[in-house]
Amino acid sequence: MSARAALVLAALLMAAAVGAGAFGAHALRTRVDAAALAIWNTAVQYHAWHALGLLAVGLFMLHVPDRSGLPLAGWLFVAGIVLFSGSLYALALTGIRTLGAVTPFGGLCFLAGWVALALAGRTPLPGPPPGA
Repeated sequence: MSARAALVLAALLMAAAVGAGAFGAHALRTRVDAAALAIWNTAVQYHAWHALGLLAVGLFMLHVPDRSGLPLAGWLFVAGIVLFSGSLYALALTGIRTLGAVTPFGGLCFLAGWVALALAGRTPLPGPPPGA
C-alpha cells in the first residue's frame, strides 16, 4: 500500500462510515430492533476509528516512506473494517447470527494493525536536516 492509496482509501472509508451512521440513524431506526441498531452502531464506530487509523498510516508514510510495517498496518485496518464492521452490518440487517463468527477475525486484524503501527513507530522519526 502506498501513502496515496492509504489516504484515498481512508477518505473513502470515512465517507462510507458517515453514510452508514446516517443510514442507521435515519433509515434503520424504525426498521430494526434496539439490539440490531446497537450492533449497527458498533460497526460504524469501529469502521470510523479504523478509517482514521488508516489516515494516520497514510500521513506517516508520507513522512517516512521507507518505514517497514506501515503498508501492513494499512491493509490490516482495511481488512478489519471489511471483516469486523462488514459482518456486523450484515448481522444487523439480516439477523443471521452465524455472520458473527467472522467478526473476531476482523478484530484480530484491527489488533494486528495497531501492533504493526506501533512497531513501525518504535524508532524515532528523522529530525530536520543539519543546518535547517
